Amino acid sequence: MVLQEYKVWDATTRVFHWVNVLCMVGLIALGTTILNASSLGIPNSGKIILKTVHVWVGYVFILNLLWRLIWAFIGGPFARWRAILPFGSGYTEKLSKELAALRGQSASHSHTTYAGHSPLGRIAVTILLLCLVIQGVSGIVLAGTDVYMPPLGGFFAEWVAADGLSASQVLPYAPDTVNPDAYAEMRALRSPFYQTHEFTYFVLLGLIALHIFAVVLTDIKRGGGIISAMFTGKKVFATPPEDISESQE
Repeated sequence: MVLQEYKVWDATTRVFHWVNVLCMVGLIALGTTILNASSLGIPNSGKIILKTVHVWVGYVFILNLLWRLIWAFIGGPFARWRAILPFGSGYTEKLSKELAALRGQSASHSHTTYAGHSPLGRIAVTILLLCLVIQGVSGIVLAGTDVYMPPLGGFFAEWVAADGLSASQVLPYAPDTVNPDAYAEMRALRSPFYQTHEFTYFVLLGLIALHIFAVVLTDIKRGGGIISAMFTGKKVFATPPEDISESQE
C-alpha cells in the first residue's frame, strides 16, 4: 500500500486553530472561576481582575475568529466557505452516504475519506463557528455592561453614571458611581446577553468534548493523520480523498 501526502490546511488555518484552542482554554478556565466566584470566596476586587483578564483574552479570541471568517473568503481551498458550510453540489447525497456508512448500512462507502471536513464534519464545524460568533458578540456586550471595557463600555458607563459624574468615573461594583434607575435599565438590557453567553458556554463545552472525541476516533478508524495535520498541514491517504478533485476546481 502506497501512501500519498496531500496538503490540506494552510498556515493561517493552523495558526487560527491553535490560537483559538489557547483562547478557549483560558476563557473556559476564567469563565468557570467567575461563575463560581461566590462559592470560592472571591471578593469583588478579585472578580474585577478575573473579568478584566477574561475580556483581554476575549479580545484576542474575537480578532482571531474575525480573521478566520475573512480567511474563509480568500484562503486555501479547504479553508473556504464552500468547503465548510453544509450545502453545495452533491452535499446531501454525500451526507446520506456518510450516515449510512456510520450505521453500517453501506459497505461500499464505509471507507470514503475526505481531505477536508466530511459532510457530517461540515455540520459540526458550522455549528461550532456559529457558537463562537455568538459567544464573541455577547461577550462584547457583557464587557461593556459589567466592567465598562471597550468597545461599548464608554456608552454604557455614560448611560448609568450618577448625577455629576462622568463616564470615566463609573466603576464596576461601585454602586455609588451609578444612577440606580439607569443601572437597573442597563442590567435589564444586559440580561438576555448574559443568559445567551452562559448557555453557549455550556454548549461549547459539549461541542469541544464531542470534537475531540470525533477527531481521535476518526484518526484511529480511518487514518489520514487528522491530528498531526493541524501541525504539518498535511494528511496521508492510500487513495485520493473524495474532495481532492473539488479543491482543485
